[in-house]
Amino acid sequence: MDIVELFIDETDEVSGIEAISVVENPAIEENFIALKNQEFKLAEVDKEKRILMGAALIPSKPIYRQNGEQEYYIYFSKATVRKASELFFINGNQSNSTLEHQLELKGLTAVESWIVESEQDKSRMYDLNVPMGTWMVSMKVNNDDVWKKVKAGEIKGFSIEGYFADKLERPNEPNELKAQDTLKELKKLLTSE
Repeated sequence: MDIVELFIDETDEVSGIEAISVVENPAIEENFIALKNQEFKLAEVDKEKRILMGAALIPSKPIYRQNGEQEYYIYFSKATVRKASELFFINGNQSNSTLEHQLELKGLTAVESWIVESEQDKSRMYDLNVPMGTWMVSMKVNNDDVWKKVKAGEIKGFSIEGYFADKLERPNEPNELKAQDTLKELKKLLTSE
């Protein structure tokens, strides 16, 4: 099966992430958590904070795709994950969000963003055991309809929307050592999950 690396083409001004979609089944297979004041013992313990925290992009995570008869995996390198997270804010896209990649939403804003760089990462406090290099996002939800869907379990994670260049890697072609190494790495990830 083909493996396609997605990356940011810095010569293309539209390359990068335009929005974060809230979805029931995130392609990266990581659900977010909903944070409430009760977890932090703040003054107003009866009111929810309405913040969602979760992984937006995980480096080297094989993501299955199908286009007609063609089946393949895509993945993002650590460098692409970092660059995408930076461009998301540089381009002012922190308030761009959709529901299931279809309906444009108002009232969702990325209020926190970071790259996981150590085992002492904040994500570990919430039992989110994601790999190093993962882009984590916290989003404030000021949209009552979306929050109701979160509480009902209809929305469970983030999924990015954007434009990326791609590089096809065909592991069975001769002299493609990098592709073979990538395939081995992705197979290892697939079998360990």
